[in-house]
Amino acid sequence: MTSRTARCLVVVIFYLFSINIVSAQSGNTDNQYRKPLLQVLKDIETRFGVKIKYSDPQVKDKWVNYADWRFRTNVDQTLDNVLKPLDMKVNKEKDKVYKLKEYEYNRWDVKDGWAYLDTLATKYNDVASWEKRKALIKPQLYEALLLSPLPAKPNSKPIITPKRVFDGYTIENIAIEIMPGLYINGSLYKPLNYKGKIPVVLSPDGHWEKQRFRADCQTRCAMIAKMGAMAFSYDLFAWGESMLQFKYEDHRRSLAQTVQTLGGIRILDYFTSLKETDTARIGISGGSGAGSHSILMTAMDARIKLSAPVVAMSSYFYGGCPCESGMPIHFCAGGTNNVELAAMAAPRPQLIVSDGGDWTAETPQHDFPYLQKMYGYYGLSNKVENVHFPTEKHDFGVNKRTALYDFLIKNFKLNATAVKDKTGKYDESKVTIEPETALYVFGDKGQNLPKNAIIGFESLKKLFPNFKD
Repeated sequence: MTSRTARCLVVVIFYLFSINIVSAQSGNTDNQYRKPLLQVLKDIETRFGVKIKYSDPQVKDKWVNYADWRFRTNVDQTLDNVLKPLDMKVNKEKDKVYKLKEYEYNRWDVKDGWAYLDTLATKYNDVASWEKRKALIKPQLYEALLLSPLPAKPNSKPIITPKRVFDGYTIENIAIEIMPGLYINGSLYKPLNYKGKIPVVLSPDGHWEKQRFRADCQTRCAMIAKMGAMAFSYDLFAWGESMLQFKYEDHRRSLAQTVQTLGGIRILDYFTSLKETDTARIGISGGSGAGSHSILMTAMDARIKLSAPVVAMSSYFYGGCPCESGMPIHFCAGGTNNVELAAMAAPRPQLIVSDGGDWTAETPQHDFPYLQKMYGYYGLSNKVENVHFPTEKHDFGVNKRTALYDFLIKNFKLNATAVKDKTGKYDESKVTIEPETALYVFGDKGQNLPKNAIIGFESLKKLFPNFKD
């Protein structure tokens, strides 16, 4: 080797060594020009003059490959380019203010969701073939949720707080032990005066701020009670008062779906055991993530005779949280989706409430006609209804509540005059909105949490030995 060749080789080696040092210092050991997500978001804020809201756990240990090459001339395209590979997205709260979504599965294109639903529909063409399909799906749902067989039911009695009396209704808070040391909490709204057997409407809460303690949630349940039915408002897993036992982050784990489903089953066990419950009139209605829960519960449990999922059902969106689709329920029977699961309610009355501001925007065009066809197999197309609000957004607002009230009054024969004014409009003004702590089962500081209560996700996993993260 000549001295000149040797010198050239040294220069090349030194150059490559220098590149490796720079790459290692910047995280680019594989030449992917990676940057921490936190830094990229700050760069976006600076370049486009916007504010992006996020929490530390959302951005911790997340990296963006080819970060600088993902920038475009507008902020929306840039955010999409940066976040989509991480299965993340932002919501625009107002001009120049964005909020990073904590978790959301990639949504399908509308046409892809519709095409898949059409494919599922080729598996049946009458009541007999559809009932055969249902018989295939249902047991596999229990298996997918690790609920086959169902866990043994604790012998403990529900924990019930003293009753509070209001204008035409009462409230008492209830905790039910669904597995040893595992509790589901809620508040029971009941008519002040009633005779004989009365309906029950399970009212799970969705992914909204302040959980079941929100004014609109309290209003809805109180109005149902004033009409003459019991309304049981309950927490999702690791949500609301359940956070005495678990962290908020635990709600974003797949086992949340199993616990919520088992909770719904145990709630049904409790209410069907009460002498005042009319078991022929048991319904369920929840919004958003609780709407997905309502669809699943109705598909799995025949004791539910009426369902009303609100701003939830879609053929191109499977739910933005593991509590909706974390367990493999959508892979049952060769694959299914939330619209086919909703069809399993047939021929029981069902109300689908949708709006123009979320993934239910296209419901009237394709998904609802599919449900009408399915109910038509039973000659009961009129038993499924869709109330669509094209100019509204993702909430359980007054118009959506009104649609639910109408549906319950018609199908459960409730007392409309008890909740309407002289002009025939619903009057929610006589509902008392309680402070959040009044709706707690275990005291305003959790001081009454049972001694056997399990704490933390690791303790929960021990109750489900077949669960794998």
